[in-house]
Amino acid sequence: MKEFHKINLLYDFYGSLLTERQQNFIELYYGEDLSLGEIAEQFDVTRQAVHDTLKRAEQILENYEEKLGLVGKFSQEYRSIEEALNFLQRYQAGQEPDGLDKSIEILQSILRNRQEF
Repeated sequence: MKEFHKINLLYDFYGSLLTERQQNFIELYYGEDLSLGEIAEQFDVTRQAVHDTLKRAEQILENYEEKLGLVGKFSQEYRSIEEALNFLQRYQAGQEPDGLDKSIEILQSILRNRQEF
């Protein structure tokens, strides 16, 4: 996963757990593609302060993912749904006679895993 995409995904899941300043810097840097200098100017701080705040926020987001694993679970579910869809499409095209059963099995597995939460 590319770093940019990874941080955005982590922020989607855990961003509300960051301080307001960390949220602002992440949104501006990763969401609006502002440079460190542009953010520093907007907040009247040094580029180094922005850099340090971003690195600290990124580490916090990664720590939450290590502990909670929500992004990993989401990504796995997404891949499983894609797999089920592929089975259904091949079933519909007559290329996968048991594609419907395989899709149902995958979807039931996803639901079982969600009930464990």
